[in-house]
Amino acid sequence: MERYQSAKQIYKQYGVDTEKALKELKNITISIHCWQGDDVVGFDSRQAASGGIQTTGNYPGKATTPEELMADFDKVLELCPGKKKLNLHASYAIMEKPVGRNKIEPKHYAKWVEYAKKRKIGLDFNPTFFSHPMVKDGLTLSSPDKEVRDYWIEHGKRCLKIAEYFAKELKQPCYVNFWMPDGFKDFPADRIGPRLRMKESLDKIFKTKYDKKLVIPTLESKVFGIGVEAYTVVSAEFCLAYAMKNGITPLVDNGHYHPTEMVSDKISSLLTFSDKMMLHVTRPMRWDSDHVISFDDETREMMKEVVRCGVDKVSLATDYFDASINRISAWVTGVRNLQKALLYALLEPNKDMKKLQDNNDFTSLQVKHEELKTLPLGDVWNEFLQREKVEQDYLSVVKKYEKEVLSKR
Repeated sequence: MERYQSAKQIYKQYGVDTEKALKELKNITISIHCWQGDDVVGFDSRQAASGGIQTTGNYPGKATTPEELMADFDKVLELCPGKKKLNLHASYAIMEKPVGRNKIEPKHYAKWVEYAKKRKIGLDFNPTFFSHPMVKDGLTLSSPDKEVRDYWIEHGKRCLKIAEYFAKELKQPCYVNFWMPDGFKDFPADRIGPRLRMKESLDKIFKTKYDKKLVIPTLESKVFGIGVEAYTVVSAEFCLAYAMKNGITPLVDNGHYHPTEMVSDKISSLLTFSDKMMLHVTRPMRWDSDHVISFDDETREMMKEVVRCGVDKVSLATDYFDASINRISAWVTGVRNLQKALLYALLEPNKDMKKLQDNNDFTSLQVKHEELKTLPLGDVWNEFLQREKVEQDYLSVVKKYEKEVLSKR
């Protein structure tokens, strides 16, 4: 408390109210991905991740049943401060008898709704267009095979209805993220054909009747993946053009661009033309390798833009999977670093800095940027953890859980 009071006074000298920042941070919802806990395997087909993505590593103790995944996520909720949601993939359906993804129903997710209700959290949702036999030659909604397209169109339609079920049951909007891995390993002879088929398929999906206040579809692009190095159907240009034309919320994953592209610069551009966007936060390394989020320059820069543009305009979600380290630690480390970056952004005197920019006083602006880097952020962060009744030393808690639970799986 004494260190926080000192930090509070230091930030006050810069015109920053730490109490206001802590209050804002407490109310920013982070949608936490479920797939870190089991290496993106899911429960319907139980196939290893495929379709342009894969996990690496074989750290012991991964979840293999819904009960194990729920127990692990409970530990994550315990160790992460602030407001949370659980972001589910369709492949995590819990069913007595297997059904195809074109046959899934709300009842296959009833246990997840029950789980969320008890913990007073919301659910977001993702159709699973990968790791499945009906992904033919790397294609789903853009396949030249009508049977394949129809299968995945029906899957997309059913996911919208399941999302509506989530939203009504949990009394809060459900974001539904559409990401399709469609693409080719080498240079194609026809680039426009698959994109026209993808557009037609998406059009059919979004004609489904659903409550647009409760269900918020998003469309996510990708630059390339394993096996689709040369061409992806839903490129950034396709994604943004389709989203803007059809009133779909654009989703930006900061791992889905060329290595030199900075997603922090894209946020304000999108929000100039869209009222809302979603951001999947990860840490790309060389390519979309989905490393655990770090408190690094780009994560901080993205969160600065989220705060400056308006936290109510950007829905935040995590998206990564690391099987080489303790999976719960990976979850908590990434979520906390995202929240820490948000706090860093909330503790900037943005109005004063904008005024310096508008007055062309770039000398003062540069000095201000540099001075802020060494202010006592850590003391304010620790105060946030204390108020949220969350352990500062989460590693010892994770190690204990590993010894008592994970090691026995």
